[in-house]
Amino acid sequence: ANLTEVFGLMGPVFEAATGIHPVFSFGSTAQLTQQIESAAPYDVFAAADAEHVDQLDAKGLLAPGSRAVYATGILAMWIPPQTKAKISRIEDLASPEVRVISIARPELAPYGQATVETLQHAGIWDRVQSKVVYASNIGMAKQYGTSGNADAVFTAYSLVLNEGGKVIPVDESAHRPITQELGIVAATKNRQGARTFVDFLLRGKGRDILASHGYRVPANLH
Repeated sequence: ANLTEVFGLMGPVFEAATGIHPVFSFGSTAQLTQQIESAAPYDVFAAADAEHVDQLDAKGLLAPGSRAVYATGILAMWIPPQTKAKISRIEDLASPEVRVISIARPELAPYGQATVETLQHAGIWDRVQSKVVYASNIGMAKQYGTSGNADAVFTAYSLVLNEGGKVIPVDESAHRPITQELGIVAATKNRQGARTFVDFLLRGKGRDILASHGYRVPANLH
């Protein structure tokens, strides 16, 4: 789900460069992993972590040697414009003014897990846990903020980069790195197209789009 905005931008650029029309399916990393295990007809899996890619690779569901790190995700705290509580740092979430904090389910979404680690690192998890509402993925977590049902939202920096309100990137030392890996699905019927997209993401314009839209990208791959 963290890739919703950036892949939306990337799709037309990829199609213009290659003539291949990409179709994207967004969801939490855990949900997409289950779908691939159930033989969903995907060509490429771009996860928000390395663990689920590892899980599929161990089961022989990814093409051998196709795994690669394509980005490091950046977690952000978004304070929607309609929030009345004064929030300028994570510790402010413990204030009685803050009623609802929206995050993705940590067992489904790596950004959700990173959020819990961040709140624990700040020493406020025990005080804010009762305020937390859980969404099935970070796109849904953002919706709680958009609709005015959350005072603060933890989501991917890439999803709120251009939103109103206040966007505060989280210090990356507050949680384990959000190392995002991809792999080509072994059962793909479009191996060449899949390789073309992966190459675009790792070495082509896709890499530049990731870098300018809220991700850190690996050193140049050749």
